[in-house]
Order: sequence, then structure tokens, then C-alpha cells
Amino acid sequence: MSFDPGEIAYAPTTGVRRAHETPLVLASDESLKGYGRLVDVPETFPIEIVRWPAQGWRPVDANSGDQGGVTEGLFEFWWRGDTLFARNNAVGDSYLFGWSTWPEEASESGQGAARERALIWRANYHPDGGQLFYPLNGQSFVVPLALPGDDVTPDRFVTFRCDGGRGLYIHPGIWHGAVVPLDDHAEFLDRQSRVHARVSVDFAKEFGCYLAVPLHPAAA
Repeated sequence: MSFDPGEIAYAPTTGVRRAHETPLVLASDESLKGYGRLVDVPETFPIEIVRWPAQGWRPVDANSGDQGGVTEGLFEFWWRGDTLFARNNAVGDSYLFGWSTWPEEASESGQGAARERALIWRANYHPDGGQLFYPLNGQSFVVPLALPGDDVTPDRFVTFRCDGGRGLYIHPGIWHGAVVPLDDHAEFLDRQSRVHARVSVDFAKEFGCYLAVPLHPAAA
């Protein structure tokens, strides 16, 4: 798949040699309470949209401030060797999300068959609405999530593994790192608020580490 590095929305922060390991949890409606839901029928699943906040003491008029609607499109993720790239066609952005080894040692050639974890440099949340990821070819994936709050730290993230071809919906305000496919390439239906504001955390810059996302359960 062709990819122009000049299209990347955010230049990755590198240069650190520490990783914060996140716990791996199997996604279920029980384990996802507070974060979101598993989704079987993405086309009709309701996407939450948050009303614009008032700027002063006068309230936003009823039936206004939440009319941007929902946008959707193909969200493509692919590994080039040790490097994870993505393109969200719903909003027209491309990303370099992370690596399976230290970025200074990462190669974009080969299949990267020995990937055990992904090192994620950045996460964000959307204050304006929820977001749904649905794997179009039934593939499994992992994604690190944290509950709302701007004082987020790496230790608040939990990695959820979604198996069996079910999709994942996350509520507005939920921190999320990259959706990380277990295969070399995966395509998702992405549905989200059309306004699509982002609030971000840069782990390497703010905490001197990457967020380490396990791709496989630990051996017994």
C-alpha cells in the first residue's frame, strides 16, 4: 500500500528508551463498562454527540450545538515491518502510530512476524463525540484505553483485546491510543462525530516513555 510520509498528521516523538507496560484484558461488555461497548451491527449503532459548551452564563439554545452529525469511512491500519501506519478516510488524516521495537531500530521492510508488543507514542480523546471501530474482515485487534481526565498518566491505560470480529465503541472523552491489528493489514468501518476535535497526550515528551501494548496474552 502506497504511503507518503509527508501526509502524516503528527510527527512522532522519539528518543526515549523506556516503556510502560499496560495490562491486557479481554474486551467484554463487563470489562468495558465506563469505556464503551462491543458492537455487532455497526451501521445502526448510535454515536453519542456532545453539545458545544456555553462560553459564559448564557446557555446554548436547545436543539443547537450538537447538529454536526456523524461521519464514517474506511480506517486502514497496516504494519510495514516494525512500523504501524494508518489512514482514516472518514476525516482525511494519516498517521504513524508506533513501532514493535525501539523506533531507532525499526525497519519498514519484512513482515515483522515476531511482533510481541506495540510501542505507542501518543493517545487522544474526542470531547465532541464517541467513536466506533468495526473490523470489516473479522480480524482481532488491541487498543489501549483510559478513563476521562486531562491529568492522564501511562499507568491509567488498559489494553483491551477484541476477538471474534466484533467492533468496539468508545464513549466521548475516553483516551485511546492506536487500534493495533494483530495481522499485517486490517480495515475498519469508522463512525464518529463529524466535528472531531482531538485532545492529545505525548507519552515520550511528557513522561519519557512509550506506552507498551501487548499483542498476545502472556504465556501461562
